[in-house]
Order: sequence, then structure tokens, then C-alpha cells
Amino acid sequence: LTVALGQIGNFLAYTAVPTVLVTPLGALGVPFGSILASYLLKEKLNILGKLGCLLSCAGSVVLIIHSPKSESVTTQAELEEKLTNPVFVGYLCIVLLMLLLLIFWIAPAHGPTNIMVYISICSLLGSFTVPSTKGIGLAAQDIFHNNPSSQRALYLCLVLLAVLGCSIIIQFRYINKALECFDSSVFGAIYYVVFTTLVLLASAILFREWSNVGVIDFLGMACGFTTVSIGIVLIQVFKEFNFNIGDLNKPNMKTD
Repeated sequence: LTVALGQIGNFLAYTAVPTVLVTPLGALGVPFGSILASYLLKEKLNILGKLGCLLSCAGSVVLIIHSPKSESVTTQAELEEKLTNPVFVGYLCIVLLMLLLLIFWIAPAHGPTNIMVYISICSLLGSFTVPSTKGIGLAAQDIFHNNPSSQRALYLCLVLLAVLGCSIIIQFRYINKALECFDSSVFGAIYYVVFTTLVLLASAILFREWSNVGVIDFLGMACGFTTVSIGIVLIQVFKEFNFNIGDLNKPNMKTD
């Protein structure tokens, strides 16, 4: 139930605020989950994990401060115009070509031994997932209106739903494959960074949310995203590292 509610909230967020803000802030589930697990499930959260939680929250605040303040696409007509833009169509062709190469040639041979193969597949598919989610929210606004564009909005919504469903199914398949071969903590940390980067790239090309972002805000968002990513790595990768603040007070015993 909580996962379903979280996904519904995520969907509503994509329809209300810029993607460049929603996607990186999705990482906040990791520190909050770690903190709750340490209290409710009595899981150990070492000093590096606590530092990672602090960095994730601090980086999120920086992202919120420097994120775009308004949407670049707010209507179905604008969405259709962006989807048919030659730059975005060219980007989709490149992504589809890379997915075909990864799925049919590279993954069978190198997937079980190279973690970046499965991560690349899932992250490239995220280029379809997040923009499709945002597009569905925009198209759904016109479906129930009695005007000539409602029929086109319905067709567009159905197409985006099909793309979203296929991309999610394929992502689940390769995420499961990756978890069978690699450590879940390492996979989760690297996956977040690569997935978020590619989603932001796809959203920037489609919705052009960066067009109204100044240099200072761009650098601020880059620093915020880097800080959040470092925090996620500290929480995920080093959670089994047996180290706490008390170890700093131990004397360094040297023997001749």
C-alpha cells in the first residue's frame, strides 16, 4: 500500500513540477528508509551512513533552491510539438539503437560480468519512463473535456501508456538479472546516478526545462545532484563497513 501511494505521489509530482527537480529528489527515499530501518527494524546505521543521510538531505535542499521555477510544457499541444521535434526524434533513434545493441549483443555476452551493461539498459529505458509519465499527466487533462482535441489526447495517452508499460516491464527484467549477479547496494548506488543523469538528459531535450536556468542555478543544481549522489553511495555501498565514531577515540597502538 505504501509503495502504491508513493508511486501515485510520484506521478502527481511529475505532472506538477519540472522533471529536473522530481527525479533527483527521488533519492530521498534511501536516507529516510535507512533511518526508519535503524529505529524500527534495529538495522545498524554506521557513521558513513549517517553522513550519507546528511549529505543527501543537504543536496536536496540545494536542488530545490536552484531548480526551475516554472514548467516549460503545460498543454497537450505543446507536448505534441515537443514530441515531433527533430532533435528529440534523433535522440530517441540513438537510444533505441543503443538498447538494441545492449539487449541482443552485449548483454548475453558481458551482462553477468559487467554491472554497467544492465545498468545502462535500465537507465536508457528510464529515458522513456519519466517523460512518458509526465506526458500522460498532460494528455489526461484534455481527455475528459468536450472539445476536438480530446480524441487526440486519448490516442496520445494510450500510446504513452503502452511505451511506459513496455519500458517498466523490461526494466524489471534486467533489474532482476542484475540483482542475481551483483551486490544490490553497489547496483542501487550506480543505478541511481546513471538513471537520473539519463532521465535529466531526455527531459532536457524533450521539455527544455534548462532553457530558463541561469549559470548560477545550473551550477547549484549540479553541485546539489553531486552531493546527493555521494550521499547515496555512502549509504548504499558502505553500509556493511564496521566503523563508528567511537573508533576515533581509540589509541593507535604501535609495536616495535
